[in-house]
Amino acid sequence: MPTHLLSRAPERKRPQLALHPGITLARARAHEVCGPARWTFALALAGRSRGPVLWIAPGWERAGLNPDGMAEFADPGRFLFVHPRRGEDLLWCAEEALRAGAVALVVTELPEPPALTPVRRLHLAAETGAERGTAPLGLLLTPGDGGAQGIESRWHMAPAHEGAQGIESRWHLERRRARSAPPRAWTLARGRHGLEVVRQEDAPR
Repeated sequence: MPTHLLSRAPERKRPQLALHPGITLARARAHEVCGPARWTFALALAGRSRGPVLWIAPGWERAGLNPDGMAEFADPGRFLFVHPRRGEDLLWCAEEALRAGAVALVVTELPEPPALTPVRRLHLAAETGAERGTAPLGLLLTPGDGGAQGIESRWHMAPAHEGAQGIESRWHLERRRARSAPPRAWTLARGRHGLEVVRQEDAPR
């Protein structure tokens, strides 16, 4: 019986997109963001990225992003919007965009968490895109507490405005799952350079 040796070489470090030094997401992978403030997290992350942002949302949804609200986090002129009319086309558009490697950030609003196979396809597409051009990051916005299978990391963000001083807005962010980082939580507030950390916790409450 042949003996298979495991390589002791360290895993290749992937490029990161950082919202804060302690809040980072690996590029060339797909991540999930859930919670009532998931759009705010995506916009804040877009503000820390460069170049155009592709935002994919269901064509049957009437509600959309308000440019005035977007401008608090990122330049609305950087966004390209795609509105597929069929549910199956949401992930197809995301996969094709990631594979092209033409944009650094692909945000996809989904009506429900995707299964394992589509997420794996997104990972592969993002890795191909990194070889062709910019290392793209796929961000899946899912309702409730999320639950996408096979994602690189899962984040939950919700408003925490109560108790904030004056008219200051605050949010509670949790890293609930990540391949290479433990669960953690932060309180965020809007600062001069987007969202800034007010308080950090060792684990989600």
